[in-house]
Amino acid sequence: MTKQHRGCYPNLQIIRKFKEGASMKNYDTRQRDLLVDFLEQHPDQLLSVQQIAQALHEQQISLSAVYRNLSQLETKGLIRKSIKSGGRAAYYQYIGTPDCHSHLHMTCTCCGKTFHMNSEHTARLTRAMAELDGFDLDILNTVLYGTCQSCHQK
Repeated sequence: MTKQHRGCYPNLQIIRKFKEGASMKNYDTRQRDLLVDFLEQHPDQLLSVQQIAQALHEQQISLSAVYRNLSQLETKGLIRKSIKSGGRAAYYQYIGTPDCHSHLHMTCTCCGKTFHMNSEHTARLTRAMAELDGFDLDILNTVLYGTCQSCHQK
């Protein structure tokens, strides 16, 4: 993590406040808790709203509740919203875990799985960019796209 970006990442207090409904007192806390719990269990996946809603359908979470809570999570910096190149659909990834703060994310364009880059490799890359190019990479908001090892072997 570069000096400039220290302290700007979400922490557990933000997650707790969100789950407690500090900014959304009028909405169903059960739905919010189930959504956050689901996202915490899938931190390395890019998920569409439809995938999230389908996974939470049995818990009777409405599509509007998913949209509303995703919007709030994005505002709080706990999820990243991205749109794959050539597409229109938005995908969301939970980044509220401590692991996400020191790793670059790598997403396979074949299978869609997202991985954490080794933290030493991340540090070397960001350090080289800063020293050689004078560029301070925001690792929390950067995703590298390519082909994963499993897909290469197919």
